[in-house]
Amino acid sequence: MGLVQTILVVFGVIAIAYAAAHFKLLDERVGDGLSEFVFMIAAPLLLFRTMVTADFHGTAPWGLWIAYFSGVTIAWAASDIAIKLLFGRDNRAGVVAGVSGSFSNLVFLGMPLVLGVFGQPGFAVLSLIVAVHMPIMMAASICLHEVALRRDKVFDGEHSFTAVVRSFFTSLLRNPFVLGILGGWLWRFAGLPMPQTVDALIGTLASVAGPVALFAMGMGLKKFGVSGNIAAGLAMSVIKLMIMPAAVLGAVLLLGLPAFTAKIAVVSAGLPAGVNSYLIATRFGTGQALASNSMVMATGLSAASLLFWIFVVTHIYG
Repeated sequence: MGLVQTILVVFGVIAIAYAAAHFKLLDERVGDGLSEFVFMIAAPLLLFRTMVTADFHGTAPWGLWIAYFSGVTIAWAASDIAIKLLFGRDNRAGVVAGVSGSFSNLVFLGMPLVLGVFGQPGFAVLSLIVAVHMPIMMAASICLHEVALRRDKVFDGEHSFTAVVRSFFTSLLRNPFVLGILGGWLWRFAGLPMPQTVDALIGTLASVAGPVALFAMGMGLKKFGVSGNIAAGLAMSVIKLMIMPAAVLGAVLLLGLPAFTAKIAVVSAGLPAGVNSYLIATRFGTGQALASNSMVMATGLSAASLLFWIFVVTHIYG
């Protein structure tokens, strides 16, 4: 299947799911259940299996991480500055804007897209980003929010930093993605054989992660919707879809990353923000509409922007 056809299929599934929710062909609880299935079972098993079986030869993890998170840093800073200078929001909203402008939807959209366009080798590279993405982004958002509370003078300064750190690591070690990745690496390093029946069982469940994730995402977009803060949401979308991948492209060229790794890094950076940005905004109690609008608008616009970035990296790297 060609590139354009793959993009059409990926976003076609999202559109069908959105329509199913919009016309109430399926209850929104179905979307919630599908999301739980992907989050708790299918995606962790896919990550586990990839960590165990993938050939990472030729992939430069440190260069990949440096390039990708250079883009994250630039996009986060640009989003924070834009929401405060252009829209007059406070420092706490700046944190939510930073998350919305830099937290890529690597699993629900990135996983099926990369598998469809670049195959299993591409997903192996993507999984290296996924392995550190959630911990780094969550740690950054929590730390910066603590700073923002003090700068906005809505915090008495008596909150225990130790409690914040403890809560972060507790949540992290309960995250199914983290457990799937850690379990896969432990299995790989132990050199244990994978029983054929177990591999077939894991493969069966993991194989549906992509389409189910897309369908769940489509239903989720209808659930969150767009309301107010349109201009701000559009600004965050442009930063996420254009500035961040452009920054990562510059970084991979500067660092001289292998062509295939560079392609995955840029395309991953060009993914829209996912539901995590909204969940973080809800947890912080500010910027929920901004996060929701950015997620929905960026996802719709990404059908064109991702096609653009894939063409760009294909033209540069072949």
